[in-house]
Amino acid sequence: MASLIEIANLRKHFQVKDPSAAFRLLSPFSSQKALLRAVDGVSFSIQKGETLGLVGESGCGKSTVARCILRLLEPTEGKILFEDTDLAVLPEETLRYLRRNLQMIFQDPMASLNPRLSVRQVLEEPLRLHGKFDSGERGERVLEVLNQVGLDRELLMRFPHELSGGQRQRVNIARAIATRPRFVVLDEPTSALDVSLRAKIVLLLEQLKSALSTTYLFISHDLSTVKYLSDRVAVMYLGTIVEIAESRELFRRPLHPYTKALLSAIPIPDPDVKRERIILDGEIPSPTDIPTGCRLRGRCPMVKPACSEEVQLRQVESGRWLACHQ
Repeated sequence: MASLIEIANLRKHFQVKDPSAAFRLLSPFSSQKALLRAVDGVSFSIQKGETLGLVGESGCGKSTVARCILRLLEPTEGKILFEDTDLAVLPEETLRYLRRNLQMIFQDPMASLNPRLSVRQVLEEPLRLHGKFDSGERGERVLEVLNQVGLDRELLMRFPHELSGGQRQRVNIARAIATRPRFVVLDEPTSALDVSLRAKIVLLLEQLKSALSTTYLFISHDLSTVKYLSDRVAVMYLGTIVEIAESRELFRRPLHPYTKALLSAIPIPDPDVKRERIILDGEIPSPTDIPTGCRLRGRCPMVKPACSEEVQLRQVESGRWLACHQ
């Protein structure tokens, strides 16, 4: 199957105040800088029509990867291929034309909506900006996407503060699919919702993927939802990918020590079933002071001398990639 998105050696670095300066009681106006490597050499591909789950602890770089793919953040280095077109080097005018095919559903449904725009205006805005429809066609398309996400047309004149959390997220989803995109980033789309609403939104996203023949990058901390919705899963740790595998195989037989620890934290609804919890000792290293060799070696229960050497993501089985010296 052909790749729709292919990421090669993606890096995003930020210049920040040197965190060690605070311990030396330097002036807050000090110009001393440190390099924060939020994303540091990430490579993966997403096939047409699939859902790739991207998981990892908070701060590992998941959302930064997504924002670089969509050029909401300018990547420091690397290639971002969308059907062989490198988005990383496209001029703004050309990129704007392609944005109709690249959309994002954000984590916070309230913060991602303009409080001064009604639902109708929110849904018409991407259609107007991308010039896909005239005024009459825009009205028809707004009603169409409103129906697709399960909202009543009576909500068109309401403003975000007049909607429930679930309704606001459905409006966000409707806005994202309004231009009929081929690729959608789902950045924690259910984390701000009540538990009772999460399953409904996940089912809606699954139905839309099938109906629209679109491709998803699904970022989430909810590993049970990732297992259900994703075809493949990529695991991130400290700015890098440590394992990629088919969803069922990864949850059945994780190989990387970090993946094993991550999956051992998934709650089991049956109180009579026990799972051995794997605890990684120590603190996550600072992204301004990355350790040499394997980035997990200071916390890994399987550490060995070879872990001090640099490790690369490599294919170890059909459909499985691993960055580990085991």
